[in-house]
Amino acid sequence: MAVRAVRGAVQLERDEPGHMDEQVGELLTAVMERNGLTAGDLISVWFTATPDLRSAFPAAAARRLGITDVPLICAQEMDVTGAMPRVVRILAHVETGLGRAALAHVYLGAAAALRKDIAQ
Repeated sequence: MAVRAVRGAVQLERDEPGHMDEQVGELLTAVMERNGLTAGDLISVWFTATPDLRSAFPAAAARRLGITDVPLICAQEMDVTGAMPRVVRILAHVETGLGRAALAHVYLGAAAALRKDIAQ
């Protein structure tokens, strides 16, 4: 098994706790399913949110999915002029037998425009 990093992002329609929980949960689930991962494969997960998202911590969605014994951290994304608004990004460190080229990085909805080169 190797340690790999898997990325993903989702753009929220609005800054509301329930909506964030739903969308971040969908993102985490997609990352795990598309890469054949279980919670036991997770080493840590970084979450970033654009400065316009203030209603909830994105990591709380992971806890609600049952990811309770994995280190999680939230940070604020840089406030860059013209950047896509209301975006939550993840960087998950995982143990997997997949090679780097085989990893599925997941960019849901409008967030697919952020990384057209690697979005699945």
